[in-house]
Amino acid sequence: MTILDIKGLNASVENTQILYDFNLQIEPNQIHVIMGPNGCGKSTLSKVLAGHPAYDVSSGIVKFNTTELLTLEPETRSHIGLFLAFQYPIEISGISNFEFLRLAYNEKQKANEKPEVDPLVFMEIIQKLLKNLKMRDEFVHRDVNSGFSGGEKKRNEILQMLLLEPKLVILDEIDSGLDIDALKIICQNIVENLPKDSSLLIITHYPRILEYLKPDFVHIMYKGKIIKTGDMKLVDVLEEKGYDAFC
Repeated sequence: MTILDIKGLNASVENTQILYDFNLQIEPNQIHVIMGPNGCGKSTLSKVLAGHPAYDVSSGIVKFNTTELLTLEPETRSHIGLFLAFQYPIEISGISNFEFLRLAYNEKQKANEKPEVDPLVFMEIIQKLLKNLKMRDEFVHRDVNSGFSGGEKKRNEILQMLLLEPKLVILDEIDSGLDIDALKIICQNIVENLPKDSSLLIITHYPRILEYLKPDFVHIMYKGKIIKTGDMKLVDVLEEKGYDAFC
């Protein structure tokens, strides 16, 4: 079963069209990469899929498994298995990371008609993930992303991802602001702990992350649509000749 099927997607923000007749298909257990110059619509695509209210879809079909995604509220999209790791995670003062994560976990449990877990049980779940990500236990008792470094914020995004076990993970420039060690840890945890048959959609400017997350398909995006699809050889061409080789 196809996880994500996008056909003829046209979308805009503040009356400016960004996506033009965009098409993409992702099957289970695949890794797709989208690369393109600034302003080509990469982040717009991720926000449209997640249900950001500032973006308007004028036409097109987006199916997640067999469900029409565009008719769903953002929280419902999350419950059925869509996860977006933000490029710039926001800070939420006054709410502990532990309570935020437990609430997110229990909301998905309820949506899937499973029992909620109490704080003691949840602590056992979260401690295992913290260990894998090489994060201290005290990390979950701080306010959500408040005072976190760039690398800590990105690890917190991956902590949420591993906790929610999504079917499709969208990584919007998750590699920006990370040193090599942090990037390796994050990528290792994604590869080792992502649920079976789940897929990745990686949005990035830099090929460094692709050394750890080996993509099945590389897509070049330009002016709101995919103009070239291939394998890692496209990245070699991109590094040598830039986007002029495709535009």
